[in-house]
Amino acid sequence: MPSVGICRLWFMSVLAGACLFSALGATSARAAGTGLIFVSNEKTNNIIVLDPKTFAVVKDLKVSRRPRDMHFNADHSLLYVACGDDDVIDVIDVASLMVVRKIATGSSPETFALDEARHRLYVANEEGSSLSVIDLDQGIAVHEVPTGAEPEGVFIQEDGKSIYVTSEVGDLVHLVDPESGAVMNDVVVGTRPRRFAATPNGKELWVTTEMSGEVWIIDRATFTAGGKISFLPQGMRKTDVTPVGIVMTRDGKTAFVTLGHAGHIAFVDVATRNVLAYVLVGKRAWGITLSKDEKTLYVANGLGDDITLVDVASRKATRSVPVGRIPWGVVIDE
Repeated sequence: MPSVGICRLWFMSVLAGACLFSALGATSARAAGTGLIFVSNEKTNNIIVLDPKTFAVVKDLKVSRRPRDMHFNADHSLLYVACGDDDVIDVIDVASLMVVRKIATGSSPETFALDEARHRLYVANEEGSSLSVIDLDQGIAVHEVPTGAEPEGVFIQEDGKSIYVTSEVGDLVHLVDPESGAVMNDVVVGTRPRRFAATPNGKELWVTTEMSGEVWIIDRATFTAGGKISFLPQGMRKTDVTPVGIVMTRDGKTAFVTLGHAGHIAFVDVATRNVLAYVLVGKRAWGITLSKDEKTLYVANGLGDDITLVDVASRKATRSVPVGRIPWGVVIDE
């Protein structure tokens, strides 16, 4: 029979855990809508949290090594962060700005998608050449789906029944069945496909292809490549144009594409697929986020160690804000 002292220690540990869980639940309930700006920095292994009005640093939050892609849960109480060099997803409580959980992944997670309805994470493991299908409740992979080399972009079909994944080295987009953990089909796109944006009508999936300097457009009904868009800002060489990040307005009329080493973002008319404008931002424009009111773009400049704010209406950069080294992405709690 265990001693009274051991029983007391066990009881106190359970009580402390319950209190911590209760405290996190209480603070998380108040977290949504702070307006805080979160920037992941690959080389300084931190998330810089910025005040939305002053852009002062609210918190320099240390996380696991090489933080990259970030996603909030539905109520913005938690922020999930892919940390490539430690093979984990760090989970941050937004109210307390503390890491409260670590979820093991495959080798070098870069981007991922969160499916709260099915309690799953879909994680592209860059060095593992796989897509991990992770059960959030158990924190374990239920499927490890082989992909082409260096998978990156992940997109969940609206009904949750299919997953799209890019393979950078294979120049492919995979169509994955998340239930069986099998690749159902592939389509060839431009060189080094990176990330996705979907038109709101559900008909098209836009894919940035970094080394070919293009966006390829996939017809989702037939799963075929249905066109492409090329970019070349004035004064740039074609080899400088390396598209990576992409977002669309909610009405599906305008897309915004970061052009990497060209240091610009492109405004694109979705219906005509014409480039409307180029806006100069920072060095190696990479990640991009559109504010909820769709008035401001936030661009992570990977080799500038800063983010650039762009006014959508005037198509002008309005501010540069220093962050950490090699910023990867930006998300906003709004």
